[in-house]
Amino acid sequence: MTKGTPVNVLIKGAGGRMGSQLISLVIKDKHFRLAGAVEVPGHPFVGKDAGETVGLEKSGIQVSATLPSELETKTICIDFTVPESTLASLPWAEKNKIPLVIGTTGLTKAQLKMLNQASENIPVVYSPNMSIGINMMFKVLHDVALKLGWDYDMEIVELHHHLKKDAPSGTAIRMAEILAKAIDEKIENVAVYHREGIIGERRKKEIGIQSVRAGDIVGEHTVYFAGIGERLEITHKATSRDNFAKGALMAAAWVADRDPGLYDMEAVLGL
Repeated sequence: MTKGTPVNVLIKGAGGRMGSQLISLVIKDKHFRLAGAVEVPGHPFVGKDAGETVGLEKSGIQVSATLPSELETKTICIDFTVPESTLASLPWAEKNKIPLVIGTTGLTKAQLKMLNQASENIPVVYSPNMSIGINMMFKVLHDVALKLGWDYDMEIVELHHHLKKDAPSGTAIRMAEILAKAIDEKIENVAVYHREGIIGERRKKEIGIQSVRAGDIVGEHTVYFAGIGERLEITHKATSRDNFAKGALMAAAWVADRDPGLYDMEAVLGL
């Protein structure tokens, strides 16, 4: 993008919690321009002005039930929806050479493979959590696990609102992957998602991942490194979705002129 030129952004999932937050921030920020807003057919927002759906003045952009067949200028699509919807957009993005910023969680290995294949033709930023703070935490976790290794028990506890559909959170899974990689293990060999009954002593090589769903908790993740006589706790608490939305917009501005490839927020932040 030319310096000073607003970044054109299309929001997919315009009626969701993240979609609404993104629309509000884009309209208020002179560095971005709302180029489109999309929701599923039948959603009450379809046909309404995107600005009015978030309590702002008219933006001139109506929420559509379909992705546009043509876009006048280069546009970045930000997608916080569900896996099936995200994957359905890939052919459209590839055909129109639309860079993607994807925060959808719950993707399977097969779906991630499809995303990786699409990134051979278009630039894609994919991250289960676009908070700047959480991505700094990712780096810290790797360094701590690298030093402590299996001498300390590693456990992850994540808390989210009761409307969240997937568990564990994509962020918690990413944390477990980082811990496992730091100690030269694969997550599928060491992750433990459930404990109940007489299960015996905790195995030395385990990474526990536990989920809590309650109320309106935006998101909280704590990683425990528990040794004999001491415990290190590293926690990130999100109190607003603004931090996720701001990270997604940062990614949109960053990915605008990138070559095809699959990127993460660590690349965006230069970590």
